[in-house]
Amino acid sequence: MSSTILLIDLLGAAALLLWGLRSLKSGVNAAFGTQLRLFLASSTRNRFAAFGAGLVTTLALQSSTAMAIMVSSFVAQGLVTPVMAQAVMLGANVGTSIVTQVLALDLHWLGPAALLVGVFTSSRKSKRSRGIGEAIIGLGLMLLSLSLMSSATLPMRESPAVASFFSLLGGAPIIAIGLAALLAAVSASSLAVVLFVMSLAGAGSIDATLCLLLVAGANIGGALPPVLASGSEGIAARRVATTNLVARSLGAGLLLVAMGWIIPLVSGYSDLSRLVVDAHVGFNLALAIILLPLITPLTRLMTRLMPDRGMESESGPRHLDELALTDPPSALAAATRETLRVGDIIENMLEVSLRALKANDEQLCQSIFKLDDQVDTLQGAIKLYLARLDHANLDADALRQANAIVDYAVNLEHVGDIIERSLSRLTLKKIEKQLQFSPDGLVEIEGLYLDTLDNLQLAQSVFLSRDTRLARRLMESKLAIRVKERDSATRHMTRLQERHVATLQTTSLHLDILRDLKRINSHLASVAHPILKDAGLLRDSRLRKG
Repeated sequence: MSSTILLIDLLGAAALLLWGLRSLKSGVNAAFGTQLRLFLASSTRNRFAAFGAGLVTTLALQSSTAMAIMVSSFVAQGLVTPVMAQAVMLGANVGTSIVTQVLALDLHWLGPAALLVGVFTSSRKSKRSRGIGEAIIGLGLMLLSLSLMSSATLPMRESPAVASFFSLLGGAPIIAIGLAALLAAVSASSLAVVLFVMSLAGAGSIDATLCLLLVAGANIGGALPPVLASGSEGIAARRVATTNLVARSLGAGLLLVAMGWIIPLVSGYSDLSRLVVDAHVGFNLALAIILLPLITPLTRLMTRLMPDRGMESESGPRHLDELALTDPPSALAAATRETLRVGDIIENMLEVSLRALKANDEQLCQSIFKLDDQVDTLQGAIKLYLARLDHANLDADALRQANAIVDYAVNLEHVGDIIERSLSRLTLKKIEKQLQFSPDGLVEIEGLYLDTLDNLQLAQSVFLSRDTRLARRLMESKLAIRVKERDSATRHMTRLQERHVATLQTTSLHLDILRDLKRINSHLASVAHPILKDAGLLRDSRLRKG
């Protein structure tokens, strides 16, 4: 029973540590997230500046894992080069080890004080104050968890079972590194695992050799979550995260090779908990010193091992060829194909939305959220891709085409938002309250959905061909949708007056869906505006003069 209580105490302290770390990261992001991202994106002029930016930003975020995910996303968007991203990651690794040094100090009195200050600060009205308060509370919880962890590990000194387990683990270095890597990957934090190892070392449960092995494993495990998280960001982002994992694994391999020389150097440590945090700093600092001059060839090697593919993942861009940027016509054609793909996804979202609405299928409705995330990713990639063109060397027609692509992509993204944030929520509300439209009402809504799908296909044709006749048809279809929406609303009010039960229960849903479909058609019809205006077929205003 005592061993079970000891395990519960230990796991509870570890859980509190992770919760505090999460609160700290969340609070810093809420208070200073935008400024930190702008600072990071603008501080990559050279590898040394990028190294410093990674170090400073990680000191604020308290997580090299969060940094790796952020930097991988920047690379996918073309904001940071892969070489500079690796320099940032080397700085982030050193930054998180410095955080460990601070938390290892005897600051048990600071935990309750931080909780007191954090609760007071988070009660303020401003978003930044609440974020700062949440961060301070997170720091207090982390310090409190370290005290609990230290108390929980004291009985382990006299446990023969624990001593036997760790003695066996010390004789199997690969298993020791793998175990620490697994713990860091599951907790998504090398910092938490290093602090846990520090508590074990302070209790006298592990020796110096095992301390070094567990620290190396924690560093490897901390690089695994970004690799998994970058799966949907494209090959460039995956390559950055994988290179960081390879770099840390190389560091662990070098540690194993040099263990015979390192152990005599650390034999003078009387406090093994201090050895753990110093080893964490030493590991990442040595890794930065060795690899910072070599990040260019390392990045090239990883590019060969993980080459760009002709077809990206389902969620990433497929047609935005980097090599085509030197040839504006080819780049504009690539962006056009990718934008048409966004339109195809929007068509899928509309079809899924209609099926979910008719069948009351919650799972089908939830699938729309992932499709909208894909639309957001592609729309952002298209804008950044066209922004990298040399606009000074584009002629008037090419510049007009680039602007038309961006405008249409933005309008498609707005359509996706309407489907995801409004139509899907209305469907979920209908499912939750178990409502049914009247037969006539459902027919009207389905008809408007089908007309919207037809207009989307027409908008795709107008965008690709820039045909004046098709553009005129699209504008006329928009007016027809407006008439149908108004007629359906009128018939709906008539059914309300006749006291139809289904109509009474779904009146707000019916009118909101009509409104949303009309908004979608307005966004789709916008692709025709510049074409008709250039042809002299569009008035500047519908207002009568005088």
